[in-house]
Amino acid sequence: MLALRLTRGARPAVQLRRLLVALASAGTGFLLLCTLGHAISHPEDASGAVLRLAWCLTPLAATVHFALAVARTDPGTRPRPGLAAIGLGPARLMAVTAATTALACTLGSMLALLFFLHLRGDLTGMPFDGAAADFLAAGAPLPLPAALTLLGLVPAIASVTVGLVLRPRDDRPLAARREARSYGRFGAYGRTAAAREPFGAYGRFRARRTAGEPAEDRTAAEVAHEPKRAGTPSARAGEAMPAARPAEDSRTDDLGPAVLPSPEEAPKGLPWGVAVLAAGLAVEAYANRQGTTPAAPLPGGLAGTPSVLVGWLLTAVGLAIAGPGLTHLCGRLLQSTRPGALRLLAGRVLMAEATRIGRPLGIVCAVASGAYAMTTLYDRTGPEVGPLTTLGLALVTSCTLATLLTAAVEAKHARSDTTAALVRLGAPATMLRSAAALRAGALLALFGPLTLVVAELAALPLTG
Repeated sequence: MLALRLTRGARPAVQLRRLLVALASAGTGFLLLCTLGHAISHPEDASGAVLRLAWCLTPLAATVHFALAVARTDPGTRPRPGLAAIGLGPARLMAVTAATTALACTLGSMLALLFFLHLRGDLTGMPFDGAAADFLAAGAPLPLPAALTLLGLVPAIASVTVGLVLRPRDDRPLAARREARSYGRFGAYGRTAAAREPFGAYGRFRARRTAGEPAEDRTAAEVAHEPKRAGTPSARAGEAMPAARPAEDSRTDDLGPAVLPSPEEAPKGLPWGVAVLAAGLAVEAYANRQGTTPAAPLPGGLAGTPSVLVGWLLTAVGLAIAGPGLTHLCGRLLQSTRPGALRLLAGRVLMAEATRIGRPLGIVCAVASGAYAMTTLYDRTGPEVGPLTTLGLALVTSCTLATLLTAAVEAKHARSDTTAALVRLGAPATMLRSAAALRAGALLALFGPLTLVVAELAALPLTG
């Protein structure tokens, strides 16, 4: 009930993203039901039914990835002050997010079932003059348990994935967690012997000390940043000091490292991603050298072998793993050779958002290169691309692009504090828009040629 209330009270943009998740779930559910219909109408072709079901795993993975991205940007399920007091801690909010995702995916699955039954003619007459009767098994009864099992795959996998990824984690080091689990004097949780304080330390003015830091060893910077009490001599003296101006009086040209996002460490998956990508291309080249026959034909008149499919899968995984590292590298290149305020801001933001937007960007590159390779391998003498193949390709492409846009929205919300600080410093809106355009141009300049090169290398051994 709480998940339903949070879903109903969300903003229109959030509702639109949830509606897109429901539509993606409906498309994937319809493909799964069509696979079931083909298996019913062709009971002698068991291997073909298994192959069609295996091809549905790609739209299923794209839908689950998109549902996860939408769940991460849901503002209604973020921890807020006061929710823990009524029992809505991080674990409960994670469960609410998973329930909201399951609700949206279940709605899409029900839409897919209604549309499938409509095309079969079970609800009304047979539409389209019975043109879809072959892969819908219109003349045979539909096994309801099998249909419900296939329709429940998307909500179940999406909700479990959201729950596992968004579960509460303790990001503190192991030593800090062990220290927090210890008990101190009078059963005080999280206190150790090194952090004990004498009795009455909290009652004396400014007598609270941290572990291993005497109160009298404070530096001048800590004293200067300490809040002043009204009426004290230090407060009256600070009013006359010109050096105590607030940071908002600074000029726009002097951004300073305190306002910009701090440069994070480079993601460690770039070497592994390049290795997996090279392995995928090598597998495809080996498959072409062996000259094997198409034992696993692709849908829609495409030709391929199991080795080709494994190579494509490794190539996609390699691009997804290398995406964050390439994004971080792009941000570092933007800051090279004496950068100004604009390039420094764009590069720092890219480095800070490398993990968030790098992986969806790598998946988009993998889908684009795969689509290019499939069009190259298309057999012009074979059958035309069918409606189910077109639906699957459109579903995968739409989900990957929507996931990238959703990750960009999440990154924008994550750097809202930095943007607000820049606005307070007097940064013009044109500067922020120019930085965003510079980031997009830098990513396009790096990932665009990379996608074309990977697509050519993936298709060249198979067409040579």
